[in-house]
Amino acid sequence: MKTEAKPAPNAVIVIRLLVGWVFVSEGIQKFLFADALGSGRFERIGIPAPHVLAPFVGLVEVLCGILIILGVFTRLATIPLLIDISVAIISTKIPILLGRNLWRFIAPKPPYGIWAMLHEARVDFSMFLGLVFLLIVGPGRWSFDWSHRRLERLPATTSSPTLGL
Repeated sequence: MKTEAKPAPNAVIVIRLLVGWVFVSEGIQKFLFADALGSGRFERIGIPAPHVLAPFVGLVEVLCGILIILGVFTRLATIPLLIDISVAIISTKIPILLGRNLWRFIAPKPPYGIWAMLHEARVDFSMFLGLVFLLIVGPGRWSFDWSHRRLERLPATTSSPTLGL
């Protein structure tokens, strides 16, 4: 006997909109403000090939953010963004915590320590946890993913609906 998974609560759309919008916005800004938030920032942080990776990361953020907002391949879309936000935490927040460079990642100017890192990482941690939530519970009922699953579950009809044969 096959049991059908129950969808996540309708309120999941709030998390999808929040997480998706932040990534879409940040991805677009990597193109609009390349020196401050795109390739220039990647270079200052110490990320290799910044002129290649910054546009790539921006594109991933925009595309996966849109998928999450719409609820299309939601769980799949969280995976590249989890990698993205994990690299952001390691490359920018851990050096603040340590008060020194970490591997090739360059620490910004002070302040350093736990409180400075927690202040700077508040959005990153929130996005990480939001992505983990979506990966676990899925997109909820108000999504293309759920609508598609519902259509697949409809019984196939063998008779013509108009003729009743």
